[in-house]
Amino acid sequence: MLTSIRRAFLSGVILLAPLGITIFVFNWLVLKIGGSFKAKVFFFLPREILTDPKLELFWNVTATIIVVFLVTLLGFLSRYFVAKYLWSIGERLLHTLPVVNTVYNSVKQIIETFSTQNRAVFQKVVLIQFPREGVYAIGFLTSSSRGEIRSQTDKPLKNIFIPTTPNPTSGFLVMFPEDQVKELEMSVGEGMKFIISGGAVVPEWTHSPIIESETK
Repeated sequence: MLTSIRRAFLSGVILLAPLGITIFVFNWLVLKIGGSFKAKVFFFLPREILTDPKLELFWNVTATIIVVFLVTLLGFLSRYFVAKYLWSIGERLLHTLPVVNTVYNSVKQIIETFSTQNRAVFQKVVLIQFPREGVYAIGFLTSSSRGEIRSQTDKPLKNIFIPTTPNPTSGFLVMFPEDQVKELEMSVGEGMKFIISGGAVVPEWTHSPIIESETK
């Protein structure tokens, strides 16, 4: 019986130990941090309210939460500024290297041009005849022509951005009649890969009867 009681007691201690340690640490933080910084955090409150025994625990806990939050915020800000400073040093170093700076700038321009924010400008991947009839090019539908441009034409137009290959940061803005623009099913991301790769990376699509006959 004594052995069973001892085992049960030890099991209870093991179960309660994490809770007890948590309460001890929390109490220490509240007394040390909240009690020490309470007057500084709530300097704008009358001393009678801060020293009220009924509200002492509340002010200590609140001051502790505010101090911990400020310290955490300071840590995040310091990490951000330090990382930004180190990144700027790294960029300056890359710009001094003859060949690396060209590759780095090209990749950076591509990423910035086709970032998530800029990709939202492109609504659809389209197929148009450019630069002449009978020759086809991939473009991105940005919007429909409106305002003065639309008033000067006898039919609705679509604004199409036609990027260059393999660097799609430059290109042509061409306004095509709606009936000359064919919208494709491929996503904007797939269209970008197709253009950047110079046509080497072709998005998969198996709905075409021509493709099925060629595979046979």
